[in-house]
Amino acid sequence: MGIDNFCSLDGSDPFWDWNRTWQTHNPDLTPCFQNTVLVWIPCLYLWLFALLYILYLKRNDRGYICMTHLNRAKTAIGFTLWLICWADVFYSFWERSHGATIAPVYLVSPTMLGVTMLLATFLIQYERMKGVQSSGVMLNFWLITIVCATVTFHSKILHALNEPASVNVFKYTTFYIYYTMLLISLILACLSDQPPLFSQAVRDLNPCPESGASFLSRITFWWITGLMVTGYKRPLEEKDLWSLNTEDKSQRVVPQLVRRWDQECNKVKRPVDKTLYSPKRSAREEKKDGQPIEESEILLVKTLKKTGDPSLFCALCRTFGPYFLVSSLYKIVHDILMFVGPEILRLLIQFVNDSSAPDWHGYFYTTLLFVCTCVQTLILQKYFHVCFVTGMRLRTAIVGAVYRKALVITNAARRTSTVGEIVNLMSVDAQRFMDLITYINMIWSAPLQVILALYFLWQNLGPSVLAGVAVMVLMVPLNAVIAMKTKTYQVAQMKSKDNRIKLMNEVLNGIKVLKLYAWELAFKDKVSAIRESELRVLKKTAYLGAVSTFTWVCAPFLVALSTFAVYVLVDEHNILDAQKAFVSLALFNILRFPLNMLPMVISSMVQASVSMKRLRVFLSHEELDEDNVERPAISSSPDSIRIVDGAFSWSKGDSPTLKRINVRIPEGAFVAVVGHVGSGKSSLLSALLGEMQKQEGSVSIKGSVAYVPQQAWIQNATLKDNILFGRDGKDSWYQKVVEACALLPDLEILPGGDSTEIGEKGVNLSGGQKQRVSVARAVYCNCAVYLLDDPLSAVDAHVGKHIFEKIIGPQGLLQGRTRVLVTHGLSFLPQADLILVMVDGEITEMGSYTELLGRQGAFAEFLHTYTNTEQEEVEESVGEAVPRKGLENGGPAAMLGQSLNSLNAAGTGKTPQKTEPNDVATAKKTKSAEAARLTEADKANTGRVKLSVFWEYMKAIGLPLSIFSIFLFFCHHLSSLGSNYWLSLWTDDPVINNTQPNREMRLGVYGALGISQGIAVFCYSVAVSVGGILASRYLHQTMLYNILRSPMSFFERTPSGNLVNRFAKETDTIDSVIPSIIKMFMGSMFNVLGSCAVILIATPLVAIIIPPLGLFYFFVQRFYVASSRQLKRLESVSRSPVYTHFNETLLGTSVIRAFGEQQRFITESDGRVDHNQKAYFPSIVANRWLAVRLEFVGNLIVTSAALFAVMARDSLSPGIMGLSISYALQVTASLNWLVRMSSELETSIVAVEKVKEYGDTEKEAEWRLEHSTLPAGWPTAGHIEIHNFGLRYREDLELAISDISVNIEGAEKVGIVGRTGAGKSSLTLGLFRIIEAAQGEIRIDGVNIAELGLHELRSRITIIPQDPVLFSGSLRMNLDPFDGYTDEEVWRALELAHLKNFVSGLPDKLNHECSEGGENLSLGQRQLVCLARALLRKTKILVLDEATAAVDLETDNLMQSSN
Repeated sequence: MGIDNFCSLDGSDPFWDWNRTWQTHNPDLTPCFQNTVLVWIPCLYLWLFALLYILYLKRNDRGYICMTHLNRAKTAIGFTLWLICWADVFYSFWERSHGATIAPVYLVSPTMLGVTMLLATFLIQYERMKGVQSSGVMLNFWLITIVCATVTFHSKILHALNEPASVNVFKYTTFYIYYTMLLISLILACLSDQPPLFSQAVRDLNPCPESGASFLSRITFWWITGLMVTGYKRPLEEKDLWSLNTEDKSQRVVPQLVRRWDQECNKVKRPVDKTLYSPKRSAREEKKDGQPIEESEILLVKTLKKTGDPSLFCALCRTFGPYFLVSSLYKIVHDILMFVGPEILRLLIQFVNDSSAPDWHGYFYTTLLFVCTCVQTLILQKYFHVCFVTGMRLRTAIVGAVYRKALVITNAARRTSTVGEIVNLMSVDAQRFMDLITYINMIWSAPLQVILALYFLWQNLGPSVLAGVAVMVLMVPLNAVIAMKTKTYQVAQMKSKDNRIKLMNEVLNGIKVLKLYAWELAFKDKVSAIRESELRVLKKTAYLGAVSTFTWVCAPFLVALSTFAVYVLVDEHNILDAQKAFVSLALFNILRFPLNMLPMVISSMVQASVSMKRLRVFLSHEELDEDNVERPAISSSPDSIRIVDGAFSWSKGDSPTLKRINVRIPEGAFVAVVGHVGSGKSSLLSALLGEMQKQEGSVSIKGSVAYVPQQAWIQNATLKDNILFGRDGKDSWYQKVVEACALLPDLEILPGGDSTEIGEKGVNLSGGQKQRVSVARAVYCNCAVYLLDDPLSAVDAHVGKHIFEKIIGPQGLLQGRTRVLVTHGLSFLPQADLILVMVDGEITEMGSYTELLGRQGAFAEFLHTYTNTEQEEVEESVGEAVPRKGLENGGPAAMLGQSLNSLNAAGTGKTPQKTEPNDVATAKKTKSAEAARLTEADKANTGRVKLSVFWEYMKAIGLPLSIFSIFLFFCHHLSSLGSNYWLSLWTDDPVINNTQPNREMRLGVYGALGISQGIAVFCYSVAVSVGGILASRYLHQTMLYNILRSPMSFFERTPSGNLVNRFAKETDTIDSVIPSIIKMFMGSMFNVLGSCAVILIATPLVAIIIPPLGLFYFFVQRFYVASSRQLKRLESVSRSPVYTHFNETLLGTSVIRAFGEQQRFITESDGRVDHNQKAYFPSIVANRWLAVRLEFVGNLIVTSAALFAVMARDSLSPGIMGLSISYALQVTASLNWLVRMSSELETSIVAVEKVKEYGDTEKEAEWRLEHSTLPAGWPTAGHIEIHNFGLRYREDLELAISDISVNIEGAEKVGIVGRTGAGKSSLTLGLFRIIEAAQGEIRIDGVNIAELGLHELRSRITIIPQDPVLFSGSLRMNLDPFDGYTDEEVWRALELAHLKNFVSGLPDKLNHECSEGGENLSLGQRQLVCLARALLRKTKILVLDEATAAVDLETDNLMQSSN
């Protein structure tokens, strides 16, 4: 009894006394307990945590906070408390000196407390010096202290009332002062100090309030309320969003992952190198230094299967693991707290059964329940917050890593994954990881919950629990099988999806060609075919989903049924009373969550592992070898460029494309490279840039390099930014460059001069303008070596001459620099210092113009053949090359918006032209608005998603099916309620002779109700999933059709990123997200309604509480949705630019690398990702804000259900009380889920709104008219009459061409000439009705074309566009997508187009696969394919839009002759 003597020398003050504490109507703790345990608990807490906390603060120094009033007050109170404790100690000594017997406790406890208060005061100051604005450690300390002191306070008051004589005035006074000071300390600890000096928050214009928020505000997420209020008053805008926290920014997160990933890659490579190559290495290296590395690579691939690939998983764990571990701690605490609810329920039922128990027990349990549920809420939300922030960082890191990788992968690797696939890695796969992170802890947490639940069940029901366990164990393999099947379907679906997005990308990029050739339907069918296979897979997944839903909804019930059945049937003396039944039910309900979640987590992990593999494969692609090109320092060597014995291929395994290349180019030389189409001229430049794999030999380049690609790559930025390309602006030099590139007239035409925003892929520039901007960019960079890939083909002859003289030629701006020009123009050759003649990837001749002529070799012959035509060519090209500008539009990918180009060129300096760009300017000036314009205009229309959207979705499913699904939901929940109510009646059955008489009947009905529940679940799951598939098929088809029916102007206004987003992200949402959300939403809604109904039946008094709580709930939900919806929209608006920029980068990687601008682009991409996360971060915090408040509502419902049950304990049967509280315990989770699902549903259904919006945009004229009177072979003669023809590009603009009247006889050859922008292309656009006539008419063979269906017109006349656009697919498909011609006819067309030899030389002949955009054919070959396409159609009218620009003279002649 040492402790009793410690408290009182005579042992009169015991440590614990049950009669005084528990079995009484007026409870109190003994003075001994109060003076020891209640004083020591806070002391122990602080001393335990102080050490760890001081170490933590040492490592995380946030700066220094100046002394403030708040800090002074905290310190002063800390000292006061210390003084009070010492006063107590001294008083005890004083009493002792006056002969009183003082127990040791009165000296020890105040001393301990005093020292602890000193420590607290020290910590307050230390925190200030380390920049802590608000401290959780200290707040908790004050809270624990005050809770302990409150018990003593209560006891002292009771004592003073009962025995006023024995009151010690001094000690009472010091205690009351002490208590008051503690209260003040607690209040001060809730406040937040000012930010530290020089902190990020001080410098930032709009810092995130989280870092400066107080601890209370942080755990309840109160700090976001300001933003929510703003969002409730008016829609949130970008300027309202806070800056990202430093630790969430790309510049901090991405390098960590990249560094860890590199370490992983090095781990895997090292052992293989050592084992395989140590002996051979040195011998090999003398011969060819590249060889061993390649060989080891090949062997690596073989042996890596054994040693394993680099683990992306490990890299991710090492990067994000430490922060994520914090969440695991929260999760453990939360999991343990979950089991407090059922325990308290057991005590409450016991309390109702025991009529002798004092009332305060019931209220004590209720309070305990409330406190536990609240703590559980706060911990759970903190856990989710950590998870979501980790997910956010993970996405940032993955997007950043993919972007950085995309800039360095080889061309061969780049071809294995299309743009669509790589964009999917950033969007879909990164998203998968974010989704998984929130659940991943369930992998260990679910088994932990199951074990704990089983332990408590065993306590409750004994061995019969094993029956339930058996049922669960049987469920596991079933779920595993389903998960495995789902994985295989998942992979198949992703594959179809990638193909579909890739095809859509091409359709959107080549939409102009589809329209000109009337091929929309062929491609619509191709997309639909892929879509159908995708939906077939989805349907299988849906049936599997229904089975798994059935298993997991029924699992808890089957477990309960089997357990109860075994329990009552094993021994007839086993009585199922309320306590056993409902505590078990509460535990089964807890079991339901981990059992439900496990299959979800497993399937989520399966999806993430698919994504992980895709990412790993992409991140493991081979990178361009930095050593492909040596960059020697300025050495004595006079050569600027040198290739010795070079052999180059596009990828390591290929046979070399360029062989035996030996070139030495002295500094300052002007070199021309000539050769036929496909002879390897562009490849030579790629080899110099290091873009090709060097198989042997060496390449060295001295000095910086500038590169102009054959197809200009233009960024979505201002014209000036395109030219400066990240360099500093030097005005005089800039002016010189612009003038030399003949851009001055264009700048006058453009609305904003050089600050005009250029649209995606340069849509508002003509081809010639783009090429000149591309040249200007290179010249401005002022480099030592210039590689020019036929930049003059795209410009008019006279402009080409101007550029040659002013820039490339001997007197140009670049004189004295090394220039390598690939060209087809013979007129420039005499001025070259050196000419390289290329044939089939080899340099056959080289020398100056005169030397080569003198040799009488291939070059001389080639020249003689063409010098005669050259003169005509020049004359002709003045007339012919001019239309080029109108339509030419950079890469094949840039076919989008051409009429704008032509319009931009349409009428140089004329008034119509002047007005048009102003319009473009308003559209383009703020590209961010333009990129989001379609989405924005629609989004801002109302705050809430209109009910009509839900109605549209229901109609897409089919109304009968929708109503039937809802009815099934109702049946399921009704039978679920029925079975639990039946259970409560069963538990209230009277006990006769230690048995319950009707138990078989009770058990039978209980089982039947459960089975009907299962059937309803299965049916509604199938109904909803099938309905979802019907809806997504219908919505996708209508969207596809509507987009293909849109006129060209629509594609110019709409960034392709937006449209691809509709087909990727939104369609994915409609396919897989919406049906599952609908299921969960309906489920949780019925759950909440059912729970409220049960609680109301059991304790009608709750009716006082539920309506106000319901109102509060509704208000909070609406308050939240206002901000949440807008944040979601801001997030999706800022997501598109990330992908748009990424798309743009992928198209221009070679240019970015040539100029060495990778870092600038990486920074830009990071900036865009951060901008996107700026909107995402508040939306996850808003979710937590809501959850804390709603769970609080749920906790109040639980507490009130328990409270009113305690109050009505005399009139309630234990069964009904158990039923009521076990339902109330579920209500919190259901409420939370309901709001999450309703807001998810609202944000997801926006996808339907976005997909539907293209139904209302303007459409072209009908494709085919119902009653066509067109004769079969029309046009028979090809006689064209143009009468007073005029057209305008938009309603509000003046005419771009007007009053044109021409009469063209059949079989005439007519050339249309005019300078850039005179409206030549506009005329062809009018002929094909890409733009409808504003006045006059065009008749062909006497038929007014305005009265025809568009397909009838476009399929009967043919154009060879200036940009040769090919689609991925077989060569035959590119020539004849409708399969309307025989193979003989196709071969005949190829022969006429001089492609027969080339095609018959291919391994697959006509089935040769063209890659995306036809990139595996040279530009000239693509042009010839387009010619063959036109010849195949054999129409009477053929329009050539400067179709021979990218072709050498010989081929040009071939084309001329075949026409």
